[in-house]
Amino acid sequence: MDLNLLQQNKRLPFLVRKKLAPCTGDFVCKWQGMRNNNNACRPSQQAAGVLLLLCRRGGCTFDPEKPAAWVLQLIKRSSLIAQGGDVSCPGGMLHPLIDWAFSLFFIRSGFLPCALPAVGPHRTVAPAEHKKVISLFLANALREAWEEVHLNPLHVSLLGSLPTYSLHLFRRTIFPLVAMARNDWTPIPNPEVDKIIEIPLTSFFREDSYGRYRIDASEPLPSPDQGPWEFPCLIHEDDDGEEILWGATFYIIMNFLGIVFDFQLPDLHARRIRNKTLNLDYLSGNR
Repeated sequence: MDLNLLQQNKRLPFLVRKKLAPCTGDFVCKWQGMRNNNNACRPSQQAAGVLLLLCRRGGCTFDPEKPAAWVLQLIKRSSLIAQGGDVSCPGGMLHPLIDWAFSLFFIRSGFLPCALPAVGPHRTVAPAEHKKVISLFLANALREAWEEVHLNPLHVSLLGSLPTYSLHLFRRTIFPLVAMARNDWTPIPNPEVDKIIEIPLTSFFREDSYGRYRIDASEPLPSPDQGPWEFPCLIHEDDDGEEILWGATFYIIMNFLGIVFDFQLPDLHARRIRNKTLNLDYLSGNR
């Protein structure tokens, strides 16, 4: 992996678009399957659109020793909402009617400058259905990102979609979209967001960034498996100390790195260990 690529302004977005193009069929298949299952009176499976947000930060025009760098912009969820304390992508639950209207009038109409990715070479998904579903979850993710961090939809460029991811403790499937934000935008978190976390893309290619996250529950959880559990994680250090990236967001980012850069997670057997105890507020928040 040539890490110099991660410093280049124009080449990286082009590479991301090219590598993600074959992934575009997954959204349609998963969404159609969820709708069929819910219509068959099975327990409802919820959908959520999120943005894996790339942005250029830092740099000095007159100092080559301080080049701008690509970062992933994530949020730390506040204790007011479910999964408080977790690091996640901006986004949230789909509201079918609101997001369908938003997608129709602002995205599919071409009002927002969010060019939709073409259908991949497998051609198993009709272009019209692909456009409709991608637009729906892009509208969902943009609406939620506006509410959470005041991300202006006019300042976002869509790069592609990633494979969906289904959670275990929640009946929810995540529909991740990769996007690029304008460099000079300033996040304004709402009360659901504790803070913004910007992780340099280069951190994910350093083996010493990774660790193991051991989790147990202080009370019984609505799951057949009561733990304890152990997950791979990324340990990010900022001005406030350590932040642990794990779970769904970690796996979404690993998918992104694997598809775009052929990255494989290093052996974690002897890596650093961090511990966490979950309580029932983790599932519902403490509003």
